[in-house]
Formats: sequence, C-alpha cells, structure tokens
Amino acid sequence: MVEVARIRDAFQAALFSRPDLDAALACVTPGCTLANIPAGTGATGDGLRRYLAGDLLPHLPAGLSFRRLSRTFDRWRVAQEDMVSFTHDRELPWLLPGVAATHRPAEVLAISIVTVERSLIASHRTLWDQTALLAQLGLDPARVSG
Repeated sequence: MVEVARIRDAFQAALFSRPDLDAALACVTPGCTLANIPAGTGATGDGLRRYLAGDLLPHLPAGLSFRRLSRTFDRWRVAQEDMVSFTHDRELPWLLPGVAATHRPAEVLAISIVTVERSLIASHRTLWDQTALLAQLGLDPARVSG
C-alpha cells in the first residue's frame, strides 16, 4: 500500500515541484486518465502529454504549494485532501480556463483520487470548491463558465 502513495507523490512532484514532463509520464499507464472535475479539463492516453506540456506545466502559478490534510489508501487507490495555495498571477487553463489573472492570493481545498495498476497511475481525478476559489479571486461564480 505504501507503494501506491509513493507513486502518487512521485507524479505530484514531477508536475508541481520540479516540473519534469518525462518523469511525470513515467508514472502513468499508456491509457491514464487525468480529470480536473470542476474545470472540465484533463486528458486521456496519448492526449495526456499534450495536455501536461501545453495546459499545465507552462501555467503553474506563483507560490503554488500543497499542504496535506489527510490521506487514505488501500492497495489500488489513494484519496488525499490538500490545501492548495497560490497567487493567481497568470491564466491557468488547467484550473480556471478562460479566466484572466487577478493577481490575488487563493487557497482552496482539493481532493484527489488516484488509482494505480501495476505500479503506474491509471486514473487521477481532482475536485475542488470552484465557487469558493472564484469568490477569493473576486469573481462572480454565476458569470464564469468553466
């Protein structure tokens, strides 16, 4: 079970700590699905490389940090709650598609569910409180389509 958490952490670090596309892709199955539920963004299979290289890695906000609140796992899945903090200093097509930078700080609770098959990530779903995030950024959730 510890291996499942280690794989999840390696993928997270490759994306957000040291941005390394090849290291991130080495952690996933060929048909891996990555989904950011409120934003409706993500990719599957061959599209994952394009998505990570084009929509995520070049658009990491300043001060991006994760503070784990809880983690539960079994032999195949990790469910984790994090407080995610950042400054909205650029457009974030993976998080807030079509929303221009507000230059405001934000902190939001995010929950990720990662499924592992044969020591590789097969599915990575992330959910967060979109309404609270938009409100922190001074945006009217009713006027922002995501």
